[in-house]
Amino acid sequence: MNSANLALRFLLELAALGGFGALAWSLADGWWRIVAVILALVVVMTLWGMFGVPDDPSRSGNAPVPVPGLARLGLELVILLGGGVAFYIAGYGFTGITVGALVLLHYALSVDRLIWLL
Repeated sequence: MNSANLALRFLLELAALGGFGALAWSLADGWWRIVAVILALVVVMTLWGMFGVPDDPSRSGNAPVPVPGLARLGLELVILLGGGVAFYIAGYGFTGITVGALVLLHYALSVDRLIWLL
């Protein structure tokens, strides 16, 4: 994966966190909003970092819980596209659609990695 696509992926990871945070914020009230946002971010970051395909060149190659490529791809799609959907549900429709389109662009530019994962 080239460096520009890796940078896009990193930005999509941050956007996904933003989307889940925005959704958590919109669903809670009062000081529970802060708790909901922190909990949502911890869950998403833990899932993202915990499960990985051994020797994945787009990551460190190390994963606390090794999983098959198809499982990792599914997790990535749930988190990255889920971040876009979360923005949309939270009331940021344009941002959600933009994140979703950029996720599709990222995977279109990552055909070699998709083949490797599958």
